[in-house]
Amino acid sequence: MGKDNSSIDSISDVHRLFGLPKPLHPLISLIDNRTNQIDSRKLPQAHVLNFYKISYKTKLNGKLTYGQGYYDFDEGGLLFASPMQVIGSHGADDVRDHGGYTLLIHPDFFLGHPLAKKIKQYGFFSYAANEALHLSDQEKETIMLVFKIIDEELNSRIDDFSQNVIIAQIELLLNYGDRFYKRQFLTRKAANHDLLQKLEDLLDAHFNQEKSLTQGIPTVQYLADQLNISASYLSDMLRSLIGQNAQQLIHHKLVEKAKEILSTSNLSVAEIAYQLGFEHPQSFSRMFKTKTKLSPLAFRKSFN
Repeated sequence: MGKDNSSIDSISDVHRLFGLPKPLHPLISLIDNRTNQIDSRKLPQAHVLNFYKISYKTKLNGKLTYGQGYYDFDEGGLLFASPMQVIGSHGADDVRDHGGYTLLIHPDFFLGHPLAKKIKQYGFFSYAANEALHLSDQEKETIMLVFKIIDEELNSRIDDFSQNVIIAQIELLLNYGDRFYKRQFLTRKAANHDLLQKLEDLLDAHFNQEKSLTQGIPTVQYLADQLNISASYLSDMLRSLIGQNAQQLIHHKLVEKAKEILSTSNLSVAEIAYQLGFEHPQSFSRMFKTKTKLSPLAFRKSFN
C-alpha cells in the first residue's frame, strides 16, 4: 500500500491494518478504541476510504488556521467522512492516537433502503476535520447510547431485523448530527459573524476592485478557500445565520452591485454584465430579473 492517497477498499482491510479480528459483518464495523489500545498510526498518512466513516474522538488535536480564539480542540467531537474522500492529508482529520469509537459503513449496506439516497443530503460528510462537531456532555451521552445500541446489535445474534435496527440507529445518529451542528452554529455565533464579515469584505473587494473582469464571478469554493473552511460548512453556516447559502449571497451581492452601477452610470447592460464577470449579458439580465422582478433597463428607468 503506497504512502500517498492509498485506497482502503474494504472494512476487512482496516481491521487487518489494525491487527483486529475479521469484522462481524463485511459491510459494517464499529471499532471501540476508547482505551487507545489500537495504534492508528498504522493507517497511511493520506488515504481514501471506500465507505462512510463516523468517528467520535475523545481528543482532537490542532487549531483552525482561522479563528483560533473560538475553536477549542481540547475536547472530543464527531467527525464524518464519505466514500472517496481523502483523509489525513495536510494535517486534516489527523485521527492518530485519539481514542473513541469509529463506525465504518460500506454504501452497499444501505442498498434497498431510503437512507442509501438520503445519506448524501447530509452536508457535514463534506466538512473538513477542523469543522468537527463538538459535543456537550449531554450530547455526548446521547451519541454514546446510539453507538452502544449499534454495538449490541452487531455483537448479538444476527437476525432478519438486525439490518433495519442498525440502519435506524445510523439515521438517528445523522439526525442528531444535524441537530447538534445547528446548535453549534448558534453557540458559535460570534465566530460565525466574524466569518460572515470577512466574507462580506471579500465580496465587496472583489466587485469594487473589478476583479470580476479578470477573475469572473467568485465561486463558493474560492470564497471558502479564502476563509480556510469547506464550501459545505460555509453554506450551512450562512443558512443558519442569514437564511441564504453561499451561492445565494453571491447573487445578492451581484444584484446590489448591479443596482449601484445602473443607478450611477451610463454603462450599457452588456458593459455592466462583463464588468461583473458574466460571459453573456443575457445571463446577467436573466439573473437580475429573477431577483428584482425588473429587467436592468426597467430598473434604471424606475430609478430615474
